[in-house]
Amino acid sequence: MIKTSGLTKTFGDGAPAVAGVDITVEAGEIVGFLGPNGAGKTTTMRMLTTLLKPTSGTAAVAGRDLLADPREVRRRIGYVSQNGGISPVAPLRGELELQGMLYGLSRERAAARTRELLARLELTGLEERPGAALSGGQRRRFDIAFALLHEPVLLFLDEPTTGLDPQSRANLWDHVRALRAERGLTVFLTTHYLDEADALCDRLLIIDHGRIVAEGTPAELKRGGRTLDDVFLDITGRSLREEVSA
Repeated sequence: MIKTSGLTKTFGDGAPAVAGVDITVEAGEIVGFLGPNGAGKTTTMRMLTTLLKPTSGTAAVAGRDLLADPREVRRRIGYVSQNGGISPVAPLRGELELQGMLYGLSRERAAARTRELLARLELTGLEERPGAALSGGQRRRFDIAFALLHEPVLLFLDEPTTGLDPQSRANLWDHVRALRAERGLTVFLTTHYLDEADALCDRLLIIDHGRIVAEGTPAELKRGGRTLDDVFLDITGRSLREEVSA
């Protein structure tokens, strides 16, 4: 579902933000992408979602060449950014239906998909409210609904539960698991929460200074009785728990 080779991104100062990343994600996996602040996580995700053009390297995303066919990549993926994108003032049913039509769905199909997603994500009854009237967990589920309207095969989530209370985070995990179980959806997510990475992800990739420095299942990385924070500290010299607290 994702295959990159030597993917790099260098900005104007000449310093590489991403310095040759090789990533493989199979269909149906939930893969967590971890790293300290400034390690290259968001830059990598923005390249994979066509929002930034790579400086060099190759990538196939959702079965299409990232550089040669970015429009078709966008048709096949969903993306939820760190800050979300729902309107704080407009009723969300209309916004969802409009999003569907922007992806080429008929008005009838967009309305049907909106109803399906409201039910799947336990949002029915909230669709006439504006975003400002929702809780953090409800807003995040609406963000995911927007990303799923066109039925993508691959979902990118950039720190999807930052700022949510533990109950809302656990609820969102359940929805992500259900989407994978029911539709075979592939999920690639960044997170600063080690319990989230441990509980939700099939595999983890750790990036530091723009390079992948470790990967494996949570159990493989924790081998020998270590915690994920122990692993992270050993590899990067920094504690992810301390970065979350900061």
